[in-house]
Amino acid sequence: MTASLPRQALPPDEPPRPTEDRRHKIRRRALTLLIIVLLIGVPAGYLVISANQSRDSGKDKEAKYAATGLTKGWPSKVQRRLYQVPMPHPSGKVASYETNNWKTSRLYVQFQTPVRNLDVFLHDMGVTRADLKRDAITISARDQKITGWEFTRTGPWYGLVHKQKNPKPTQDVVVNLSDPKNPFFYVVSRAVP
Repeated sequence: MTASLPRQALPPDEPPRPTEDRRHKIRRRALTLLIIVLLIGVPAGYLVISANQSRDSGKDKEAKYAATGLTKGWPSKVQRRLYQVPMPHPSGKVASYETNNWKTSRLYVQFQTPVRNLDVFLHDMGVTRADLKRDAITISARDQKITGWEFTRTGPWYGLVHKQKNPKPTQDVVVNLSDPKNPFFYVVSRAVP
């Protein structure tokens, strides 16, 4: 059994406080509980949401870098700038894939765009339409195997190799003009570190 402690005496000039009624006690406890929930629950909820977003971001990056071939979607702006692949707007049927090793890094890109963007794309790359050679498949068999590209469909096919001095990338470009209004581009850009 515990001994009760003596209560401190009230100052003589202060009137005694009324005892707390049940309603007030419940309200005070509810307010205390609400404050505790807000002080602990809100930050905990934020941490859970943040952790899930971080995990999802990691899964997206893991899937991107685990890809073993072309994946649907635009290459990042950094990749386009690094490999000097000027993607014209609008473009459709876009897919890309990047490989890196200690010797050479490559960006593979395919897209279809309106014919008005053909000259824009070539100009932004630093070449002209005159540099395109008919029936020149400039993308190597090795690169075709990696991407699954087959240049056996109806053409006409045009190709070029845009060589640049290191550290600038070299681009191999093949254009399919079977749909003259919407040419299909295949680009392999190689950078040597």
